[in-house]
Amino acid sequence: MTEHVGLRSLKLGQKARIVSISSGGELGRRIRDMGLVPGSEIEVVGRAPLKDPVALRLKNFTLTLRNNEADAIQVEPLP
Repeated sequence: MTEHVGLRSLKLGQKARIVSISSGGELGRRIRDMGLVPGSEIEVVGRAPLKDPVALRLKNFTLTLRNNEADAIQVEPLP
């Protein structure tokens, strides 16, 4: 069985596939509107000095998420 972890726990340079979004309502819709949907592959490309926000590479663009947004996303780390 594949291990699922929170997006926030990924290390710099690590790649993962989104498994689920646990947030509903406005936050959940906003996360999905940014292209963060189950099945999408992401890579952590940066972190602020205090670890908030985190910068992600998704397809051909980079976006940043606050930790409270990242906590709603479960991922499957990729090799």
